[in-house]
Amino acid sequence: MSETVEQRLTKVEQEIELMKARTESERPKQSWISEVTGSFKNDPEFDEILRLGKEIREADRPANDA
Repeated sequence: MSETVEQRLTKVEQEIELMKARTESERPKQSWISEVTGSFKNDPEFDEILRLGKEIREADRPANDA
């Protein structure tokens, strides 16, 4: 005996609900930014990267016409 379209659709809808429930329960509890915040604290190489980035940004600024 074959299933009706309605029966098949009901099964598909049930499976979608199960997948949604699994996906929602597997989501990380905190955002990615919370995980990386502070991960470079006291890292001299990262401090150098920041210093060089600041130096480049300042060099790209137009000179003040005073």
